[in-house]
Amino acid sequence: MTRTLFGLDRLLADPALRRPLAGRRVALLAHPASVTADLVHALDALAALPDLKLTAAFGPQHGLRGDKQDNMVESPDFLDPLHGIPVFSLYGEVRRPTDAMMSTFDVLLVDLQDLGCRIYTFITTLRYVLEAAARHGKSVWVLDRPNPAGRPVEGTLLRPGWESFVGAGPLPMRHGLTMGELARWFAATLELDVDLQVVDMAGWQPDAAPGHGWPLGERTWVNPSPNAPNLWMARCYAGTVMLEGTTLSEGRGTTRPLELFGAPDVDARALLAEMRALAPDWLTGCRLRECWFEPTFHKHAGKLCNGIHIHVEDGAYGHAAFRPWRLQALAFKALRRVAPGYPLWRDFPYEYEHDRLAIDLINGSPLLREWVDDAAAEPGDLDALAAADEAAWREASAPFLRYG
Repeated sequence: MTRTLFGLDRLLADPALRRPLAGRRVALLAHPASVTADLVHALDALAALPDLKLTAAFGPQHGLRGDKQDNMVESPDFLDPLHGIPVFSLYGEVRRPTDAMMSTFDVLLVDLQDLGCRIYTFITTLRYVLEAAARHGKSVWVLDRPNPAGRPVEGTLLRPGWESFVGAGPLPMRHGLTMGELARWFAATLELDVDLQVVDMAGWQPDAAPGHGWPLGERTWVNPSPNAPNLWMARCYAGTVMLEGTTLSEGRGTTRPLELFGAPDVDARALLAEMRALAPDWLTGCRLRECWFEPTFHKHAGKLCNGIHIHVEDGAYGHAAFRPWRLQALAFKALRRVAPGYPLWRDFPYEYEHDRLAIDLINGSPLLREWVDDAAAEPGDLDALAAADEAAWREASAPFLRYG
């Protein structure tokens, strides 16, 4: 019997919770992981309720049904063939809902499974719809879901002026909040005059083993985006997502994306030895394995790559000790030491930004890249920067925590 009830499940099970929605036009913002405990998609489950009037739906990056495999592949608007309602893309011609889109509903239900990482764009979409709702006098109900990466906080804070579609605000890379908690944080810090309701989860224990954020063994994992295939990826993601700003493969085109990294011209054994020599305490809580892989698409497609697989799925996993952002930063630093001239940073338009390096957009500042490239900089220098930011974020976010 499922002990953890997500916001969607509570809304479906309790007519009293839904009563304020009576007679109002309701829209849904959802993606493939927006499913009930019985794996019914939220759109279908809500449409089946006789006391709810669904008038529109919205899809974020990768689409309502998860049709787009890679980043920066847009989804079109369409008419849902089953329910006969418009489905608007918030990752197509627009990123923010237009006035016409906002006119189709009175209350927007947001049911998005997050990964607990600032760069995951569903957070930015949440901010944009809250801002639009404030302008248009609409209500937003967030149907809360777990943060599968749990409560640990890691990384430097996004610096002023570095906001982007992968940087919705001054968050660290690993923020430790749920979407419901983030929504309240956005509303407060942006001073939004918006009718915001959060349908909390029941029974979520963010620190409970073995899931440490995800109710492992209770709930099925459904990919919230195509390259988020499991809980292990979610644990690694706050570090491995930085690989998107490099020439190294992050494992797209393999069956374990964003859990491993490498390239055809990398000596993984030498890299691992240098990482262990530089900052062994940054490698705790997981197991690292030298591996070989050949991506079938994306970076280094069809080429044999030497790399490192980060294993966080067995008994050696230490939830509090594992620090993926530091681990991945250390890999970059070690690569600079063993191959100083390696063309590490990838210069390409990232999330439609043409003037700033992807690695800096991802980190919300140039600080990490500058630390990697400074031969004199030590692990302790980055640690001091991050530790101060992490402490500040824990204090700032504490009033918004609703579980545990």
